[in-house]
Formats: sequence, structure tokens, C-alpha cells
Amino acid sequence: MKKIKYILLSIFAAGMVASCSFLDKEPYKITPDKYFQDEQQASAYLTGIYAILSQSSFYGGDYMLLAGGDDLTCYGGSTGRVSNTGLICNLATTSDPAVTALWFTLYNGIERANYFIEQIDKMTNITEEKRNQFKSEARFLRAFYYFHLVQNWGDVPFKTESTMSTESLNNKDLPRKAKDEIYQFIVDEMATVADDETGGLKSAAELGYLPGRVSKSAAWGILARVYMFWAGEHYRDKLPAPADKNEKLKKAIEYGEMVVKNGKHDLSGKYWDIFIDMCSDKYDTSGKHESIWEVEFAGDGTGDVRAEGRIGNTIGLQCADFSSKTNIVGKADPGYAYAFLWATPKLYDMYGYKAPMGDKIDQKNPTWTGKDYSVDTEEIVRDDRFIWNIAPFTYRRLNSNANLGIVGRTFESKDLYWWVMSKFADKENTGYGDISYEYPLEEGESPIYNSKIEQIGDLYKSAPKNETAREALRRDLCCAKFRREYEPTAKKNKNNTLINFPLLRYSDVLLMLAEAENEVNGQPSDKAYEYINKVRTRAGISELEGLTQDEFREELKKERARELCFEFLRRYDLIRWGDYIKSMNDLVNETGQKYWNQGFQVANFFRIPESYNYFPIPESEKSVNKAIIGNNPGW
Repeated sequence: MKKIKYILLSIFAAGMVASCSFLDKEPYKITPDKYFQDEQQASAYLTGIYAILSQSSFYGGDYMLLAGGDDLTCYGGSTGRVSNTGLICNLATTSDPAVTALWFTLYNGIERANYFIEQIDKMTNITEEKRNQFKSEARFLRAFYYFHLVQNWGDVPFKTESTMSTESLNNKDLPRKAKDEIYQFIVDEMATVADDETGGLKSAAELGYLPGRVSKSAAWGILARVYMFWAGEHYRDKLPAPADKNEKLKKAIEYGEMVVKNGKHDLSGKYWDIFIDMCSDKYDTSGKHESIWEVEFAGDGTGDVRAEGRIGNTIGLQCADFSSKTNIVGKADPGYAYAFLWATPKLYDMYGYKAPMGDKIDQKNPTWTGKDYSVDTEEIVRDDRFIWNIAPFTYRRLNSNANLGIVGRTFESKDLYWWVMSKFADKENTGYGDISYEYPLEEGESPIYNSKIEQIGDLYKSAPKNETAREALRRDLCCAKFRREYEPTAKKNKNNTLINFPLLRYSDVLLMLAEAENEVNGQPSDKAYEYINKVRTRAGISELEGLTQDEFREELKKERARELCFEFLRRYDLIRWGDYIKSMNDLVNETGQKYWNQGFQVANFFRIPESYNYFPIPESEKSVNKAIIGNNPGW
């Protein structure tokens, strides 16, 4: 079970952030001498700095409306949903509530960190080791929140003193600071606190590989991410590459290799292992330590621990609501999900998958071969990430008796059915297929779905009969990465979940290293192939070799998409590659295709203007901070 739980109602977390301005420019009403009298109080306040990550305006909810809009993801569903907040549906304004709330939340986190850093040095009832650790974590989190600010807004107001400090009180209006200066602060801070001589961060091993807390591995990996984004910043401003671009990429390699060499992390045996752990309220059951840093969530909104999130509910596998039916539990209630995020056909096609046609499959059940099954068909690309990230099935209930809850799953094709079930049959690497619904088969009968009758058990739709039918198969399917069916609670809450969210995984570090190696060396080096092929091998696809720099770059971009989709990294990858606006606009012409059921509904979501390279400075902030003149381009 998770050992780090956030109690968000702590007085140390809640009492210190009340203010009228998003930058907390007004003085506090609380006497600081009442706080930080011992290590326990300091630890409680530090928890409040971490808790910013799980706020409903950040990873706890609405961040998907801001960072989730990319060429792999659309906001949709069968109800024709359109969000009236955030950037995901191309409707944002300078008064957008999701944009405003994230700005507020990040500066609250910075204010908490500033106050903590100022106060902890005044403590006498704490060991120097613990003081250095706590202070280093706070400094890292402050830098991480600034990274989100410059990633999204570019130049932003900058402060490293709390509202209580004399300087802050005398300088209430803060102008925007050049983003390059803030980037330099970010990398300097992160490097300092992760350094053996100057910092106090613990190694992942010293923290027991519990990813809810910042370790040296987390700092090194995020440093690599910061340098990668900083190196590509010039694209969104339409400027030539800076002279030191390669130096930034070399720094990304330096810190990425520190994770590889010193962190003792590896990839889990199966792609879905760590996601099942996150959904099951567990840590690292594979023992590989792939998950380096996670946003912690706990509780379901009904108990004493109030740190629940919406992962698996707003972003998760679509399912009907049985939360009011106390008798429907277990797999009969996999957990309600609005399922706001859906995969685009572009992501589907990146996996290279084509369902076998009906005349290519033996109509008898395919036979097990241990780790796969045999089908009489042409070679099919089998990237295991496909059947986990993109929903291969939908949950099914009976119209005649809804009190039974979910009675089975309907798979999109026979091939997908057997592909998933083969993972269940592989007892050495079981996990994904642990939850299944037995079909009452007669001898020689196949579990074929018939839409005209009500059926119980796992079923599959008829395979396409020819190439035309295969090409018409739906490819805009639900995001399935975070699955509530694995939640260990006896009765699932309708909206609140305890599912963690990954901030940094080892596979991300490997792919950043592969990319930077290719760019710095002008061609894919041996290390670049080693790093990317390690990720591909785990996914069950062939290794790369013999590519040019351009070819490797394109494969790397696809690999990041296949591996990291729905983890809110794609938008920023596209921006730092200079691909964001074009990649989004190109999808508009694809939305009318017959395999895209939601195409016409979501077409306008991809017609984004150049202004979407940045978030708008909130009007609410400009109204109180007179030092901010103008806004980001196009806003």
C-alpha cells in the first residue's frame, strides 16, 4: 500500500496561502513564530507544498483541459462533449477559469515554498540532515512550479521571497521576468539540491523507491526534461536556434545518464505493470523502480484522508455509473468514468496495427503459444502498448437488468479479444488479463457479439470481411491508460479516485537520452539505439538500426507518442520540436474520414491559432498587478 498520504486540510498547508492576489502580494495575518517548532510541523508544511501537485486545478483535475489538447488526444465521447474551459476545445480566452486557476495554484506553491525556505533555517529542534533534505525538496518543488509557468506562459513574474519578507511587501507589483533567466534559476536550483556536496535530496534507494517524494533521480530526470524544452524554446518564438542549443542537449544527456548510472531504475516487465500499480494503490510490484516520481492521491472523498483525485474518472476507460447501487461491487462495477479523453486515429495508426480480416482467421479458437497465440494471417505489428493505452473493448450491461452491473466486455475485433486474453493466459507475466468475464460457451461456440440480443461474458465483434471493411474500423477509441477496475476499494466513489499520476518514468528518461544523443552527434549513436531499443523491446516490437539522423528523429517522435501518450507531455514535445500548430491543424483534414466517428464533432478543436503556443496571462492577475503590460502573442 502507499505509505505517503496527503492530508490537505492541515493548518500548515491551508492557513498560509490566503490572499487576494494570485501572487500573494498582501501581508499575512498569521504570526510566523507559531510555526515550525519541531520536525513534525516542518514536515506537515512541506506536505502542503507537495499538495499543490494534486490540486483540482492541476494534476488532480483540470490540467487535462490545458495540457491534454494535442494531436494524439481529443476531448469527446458519445454525448458530443465540448469543454467551455481550458484550451483543449479551442475556446480559451484571457479570462478562462482553468488557465486562471493553474496560474493561481502554481504561485501558491511558490509562495508556500518561499515561506518554508525562509523559516526552516530558524528552527533549532531539527537535525541538519533533515533540515537539508526538507529545504532541498522545497527548493526543487519551487523550481518545478516555475518550470510549469515558463513552459506555459513564457516570461512571468518572479519572486524568491515570501509575502512576509520586507522586499516582497515593498514591491507588490511584479513585472514579467525574461524566461531564459528563470530557466537558469530552475536548472541551477535543481542541480544544487541534487548534488552530493551542496544538496540534501535523498537517493531513490534511500527513500525506499517510494515515488511520491522527490529523489535525486527525480531531480536529474526533470533536469533533463527542462534542458530539452529549453533547447527547443526558439521554435515557438520563430527565432534561430541559440548558439548554446547543443550545450543544453549535452546537459540533458549528463543528467539523464546520472539516472541510468546511479538511480538503479529499470523498465518493468510489462508496459502496464506500473499503471496497474498506480490504479491498485500499490508501489512497484515488479521491483524494477520504473516509476521515478508520481503525484500522490489517496482516499475517495468520504473518509478522514482527503487527498483524492480524478485520474481514472475524467481521464479513464468509459463506464456506466453504479455508484448508488450498493449491491453492485467488484468487476460488476469497474468504476464510473466520464472518459473525456479519446485517442485520435493518428495515435492508433502510430502503433502500426491492422486487425486481421475474417477470411484470414481460423474460425475455431486460436491456439495458445505461451506468450502469444497463432492466427493464420499476414504478419501483424503487435505493440503491447496499443491494447493498454487505447481501449480494445467497451464495458457492457444488460438493458433488461441493470442491477447486474457490468456483465462483460465487447472487444472491437476477434484479434483484439485473443490478444488481450493471451496476456491473461501467460501466467508468468499475468496482470492485464486478471480481470475477465467468463462467457458461457457451448462446445465449439465462439464468443461473437450480437447487437440484437443481450449477452453475458466477454465477446468480440465480427472480424472485417475485406480490406475496405478493415480500413473503416473505428480508430478514435477511448483513452484506457488509467483503469478504475483495479481500484481496491469495496465500493467505488462516482467521481473521486486514489489513482496516482506519473510525473517521471524511466522510459521517458531513456527516450530523452536517445533523442539528445541523435541531435548532439548529428546521427544516432550506439547509445541512442541502445536507449530507444530498450523501450521498443519491452513493447514487443523490433529494434531500430541503420537510420539517418532525420529518420531516427521521426521514429523517436513516434516512440514518445506510443510510450507516453495521455501523460500530458505530448503538447510540450510538439512545442519544443516546432511541430505543435502544424500537427494540430493537419488533423482538421482527417476528421471527415469514415474511421473517425467523432471527426466532425472535434474538427474545430484542432484549428488552433499560433497564440496557442502560450497560455494567456489571466485578466484577473493583470487587474491587480499593474506591472504586467500586454499579454502573450495573439491573446
